[in-house]
Amino acid sequence: PVRCGQAIRLTHLGTGRNLHSHNFVSPLSGNQEVSAFGEDGEGDYLDDWTVLCSGTYWARDSEVRFQHTSTDVFLSVTGEQYGRPINGQREVHGMATSSQNNYWKVMEGIFMQPGEVFKAEQHHVEL
Repeated sequence: PVRCGQAIRLTHLGTGRNLHSHNFVSPLSGNQEVSAFGEDGEGDYLDDWTVLCSGTYWARDSEVRFQHTSTDVFLSVTGEQYGRPINGQREVHGMATSSQNNYWKVMEGIFMQPGEVFKAEQHHVEL
């Protein structure tokens, strides 16, 4: 279980990069930039996000917020869309204030302890 108030890293399974933020302006909204960083889940302290939820643990079917541990912005998405490289992709950014734009809800995905990825790779056998 993930505790409310716990610092976590969100890693994209396809690329192995972490959700990252720093004090740069995002290109579309002018908020704080959020990007992908690191290799194979390894990164730095700017990849850490605090889970903000009600109760003791983050419940899969409840809304949650993520606050960047170093800059205190909230992970957010509004209506700004890129024209390229992926037409229609929305800009995800960090906002200084909490709002309806920074509530998130799990729709799909998996949670793995960092050591589980390594263990799975050790036992993988090609058929």
